Formats: sequence, C-alpha cells, structure tokens
Amino acid sequence: MAESAVKHAAENPELEFLERVGYVARGVLYVVMGLLALGIALGVGGGKATDLSGSLVFLIGNPFGKVVLIAMIIGLLAYSLWGFVRAIYDPLHRGRDASGVMARVGFVSSAISYAAVALFALQILAGAGATSGDSYQKYATSILAHPLGGLITILIGVVTVGIGVGQFVEAYRATFKQDLKGAEMTASEKSIAVGLGRFGMFARGVTFLVIGWFLIQAGIHHDAGQAHGFGGAFLFLLAQSYGKLLLGVIALGFVALGLHSLACARWIRLMGSRG
Repeated sequence: MAESAVKHAAENPELEFLERVGYVARGVLYVVMGLLALGIALGVGGGKATDLSGSLVFLIGNPFGKVVLIAMIIGLLAYSLWGFVRAIYDPLHRGRDASGVMARVGFVSSAISYAAVALFALQILAGAGATSGDSYQKYATSILAHPLGGLITILIGVVTVGIGVGQFVEAYRATFKQDLKGAEMTASEKSIAVGLGRFGMFARGVTFLVIGWFLIQAGIHHDAGQAHGFGGAFLFLLAQSYGKLLLGVIALGFVALGLHSLACARWIRLMGSRG
C-alpha cells in the first residue's frame, strides 16, 4: 500500500514538471562546461577547465545569480529524485538482467552526483561562498588517509574506467533513444536528439577514461594530487599532441550532451508519460 502511494506520488504532474526542469538545469550546466572548455581550445579569453560545480559558479556570476541559483537547486534536486525513481520503479524498462541492474545502479550514482551539486549550490545560497575545488582530489585525500586507501582508490579508478567504456557502448547502441516519446517527434528531431546523445556520451566516455587513469595513478603512488576530475581531464587532453583539436572535439561533445539533455526535458518518458 505504501509502495503504491509512493509510486502514485512519483507520477504527480507537478513533480514530473520539476523533473523536466531538472533536465534543463543539467543541460545548461553541461553546455556551460563544454563552452568554457571550448574557449581554452580556441584560445578565447574566459575559457576554463572545470566541472559541473564550477559551471554553476560561472553561471551565477551575474546580477540575477541568486534567482538562477534557486532555479538550479530546484532542478538539480528534482533530477536527483528522478534518478532514484528510475532505479527503483524502472519507468525506462531497463529490466533486471545484468545490464539492466548495472543501468539502474548508474541511475543511483547519477542521483547522488547531482544531489552533491545541489548541496554545493545550497551552501552557496546559505552564504558559504562560491568557490569550487576538484572534488576528486578531496575524495581521494579522504580515502588515502585509511590503511587500504591506495587499493580502494585504484579500485574506484578501475570502476571509473569501466564507466567510461560503458559510455562508449551506450554511444554505440543508443539504447536511450527508446526513452524518448518518439510518437511526438519528427524524424529529424529524433535523429538530432539521438545524434547529440551519442556524441555527448562518447565525449564523456573519453573524460571518464582519463579520470579513471588519474585515480589509478593516485592509488598506486598514494598521492591525492594525481587525482583529477573533469577539469583536470580537459587540461590533460589539451597537453597531448593536437591537444587543442582534441579538447575542442571533446568540449563540443559536452555541449552536445547538454543539448541532448534539453531535448530530454521535452521528450523523455517519465512515470506518468503515456506517449
């Protein structure tokens, strides 16, 4: 009875509207992160290698920053909640086989990640200051303080590499296209949305491979300074041969991922979706 009531609440139209706002918030942050990285690749002033939290700080640096911040908090919390709904009630029909369970675990991981960004935004709103550091280094520092910290950090790095490989698989298979309300989309709209998603997931896969490698090195050398997140991954790509071109492609991929999220805000199937 209680489970039925919770499921019914998850189908609430007002909550589903907020979840779509969550896709907008997520999309905007990815677009900003991609554009800032693209600025570095193009040598444009104001370019920056950062993550979602850093993108949020950049986004609120204007006279309407507080209004934007509140809207982002609402959207990010709603998107985080949607992650748990996807994992528990499986409205996207991932199933209970091995791949389905992995996908649903990924939804939980996503929910926790965006909840962390929302918490960071709440701290800013409470007056804690709008400074963001590399969260991966902070976590690595905490983990490496324990006797088995090196091994744990290596294992986290291996899992992160696995996530990157999973992103490549998802980019190839594009199973996310079944999550869209295709009957409401034209052929070109669906083609563009799927193409943006594929490109974006490929780009995110590359960065997760780099981040995973950083974590493995941090664990091997017991040095948290070698752990880096998205910002560090962008700078690493920039330092390679043809680095500006490489970073430019990946940055555009993050912009594409953000635009895909905006498309999902319109066409994703939610708990109460019928189309």
